[in-house]
Amino acid sequence: MVSQPSFTLMKFSPMAKLIPPLQKVRLDKWLWAARFFKTRALAKTAIEGGKVHINGQRAKPSKDLITGETLCIRQGRDEKTVTVIQLSNQRRGAPEAEKLYNETSESIALREKHTAERKAANCSMLSHDRRPTKKQRRQIHRFKEDNQS
Repeated sequence: MVSQPSFTLMKFSPMAKLIPPLQKVRLDKWLWAARFFKTRALAKTAIEGGKVHINGQRAKPSKDLITGETLCIRQGRDEKTVTVIQLSNQRRGAPEAEKLYNETSESIALREKHTAERKAANCSMLSHDRRPTKKQRRQIHRFKEDNQS
């Protein structure tokens, strides 16, 4: 009677290294693994909402992603254009997730430009929606008293 090797022995065997790398991965799973979205459900919602495009075409969450494809991902006000370098279906740390894609230089420049424009627009707006502080109220009272006489 020949015994079969257990699963744990097979899992850590030298043959495990011979398994070929992933050839294709679902789009929603890759976006989650690359840390663009916190959950696969959020990735799926974004894809179905038209916020993710593959090579300029709208995609479905179950679309198989392959290396070399270009993705346009819209998150809030920012839009990132990335090229898929590696495939992964496991979520790892941020340094490892950055190795899965390469953001184009045009995308980085455009995002920085939009960020600078937003910051400039926010600085130019005056906020009068708060009540005056105690110091400001005293200044207002002094100003009114000085101008009444």
